Amino acid sequence: MIPAPTALLQLLWLASPALPVGGFSYSEGLEAAIESGAVHDEASASAWLLDQLQLALGRSELPLLAQAIAAWAAHDAARIAALNDWVLATRETSELRRQAEQMGRSMLDWVRQRAPADPRVSTLAQLSPAPTWPIAFALASAQSGAETRDALLAFGFGWAENMVQAALKAMSLGQTAGQRILGALSDTLPAVVDAALIMPDHERQAFTPMLAILSSQHETQYSRLFRS
Repeated sequence: MIPAPTALLQLLWLASPALPVGGFSYSEGLEAAIESGAVHDEASASAWLLDQLQLALGRSELPLLAQAIAAWAAHDAARIAALNDWVLATRETSELRRQAEQMGRSMLDWVRQRAPADPRVSTLAQLSPAPTWPIAFALASAQSGAETRDALLAFGFGWAENMVQAALKAMSLGQTAGQRILGALSDTLPAVVDAALIMPDHERQAFTPMLAILSSQHETQYSRLFRS
């Protein structure tokens, strides 16, 4: 189903790097992967990000996002709190947890300005110690009226665009190479989203040990551009 124009524009807005949530300042371990030599050219950058899409987002954030959108639609505060706790419990380093919390708080500010009368905004604000990015994005998606699948596609594309931009800033890649990587991620994303939509709770997981190790190393990396 093609989303209605208003809902489509809302999703484009949510996926935009211009959204004031600070996503541009994070590389989610990519900068450390480049420093270690694991990522060193277009082919290795593309392979790294495709793996991260399928093994991290596809098994963690995207199925959680689908479940959170449903919970927001029902205004199920207990379910939302449980999902938010799961995000916090599965951030394996302090950098990744701070990213989830900072971007969640920034999205809270955005939805509070956009829809201050929505009682679900108060529920989001009361999450402790902070609302996390996927949970806050899910509320904005629910408010848009867009289909859940379209919301997941927007979330995934926003992540992909941000990560490609991080790769372009952190290593010697041209814009054309970056677009090829983004194209590969875009081609893979729909199937990853479709799998996430039907993934039950007990199959959702956050198990990316190499990413966790590199994220830990990034915390003490000598020279860095990004916050994660």
